[in-house]
Amino acid sequence: MQNLPKLQAVFFKSGSGREPVRDWLMSLTKDERRQVGTDIAYVQFKWPIGKPRVDHLRGSVWEVRSRLENRIARVLFVVAGSEMVLLHGFVKKTQKTGGDEINLAEHRWKEWQHAERK
Repeated sequence: MQNLPKLQAVFFKSGSGREPVRDWLMSLTKDERRQVGTDIAYVQFKWPIGKPRVDHLRGSVWEVRSRLENRIARVLFVVAGSEMVLLHGFVKKTQKTGGDEINLAEHRWKEWQHAERK
């Protein structure tokens, strides 16, 4: 029997067709992309889970927490049905995930929902 993911990861796509999380991932080194991808896949198969791999931030927004060689990365996402919508990726510069980062994810989530209704 094949072990299937509980969530399907999908990239947020802006109205102009950009996929900011995919673009951000491509800016990382190959090893860093592999680590972030492994962490996202872990969440896909093990959802629902909590710390240390995932943390709830606010409202519908969650974060995948990735430890890279000398820095920490986060991918903010929401769960919509069986989809894990990847909204925003960044390298942390402070201990706490900033409000601006969460606000951007929430804005993209609203944009996603609006586009889905069309």
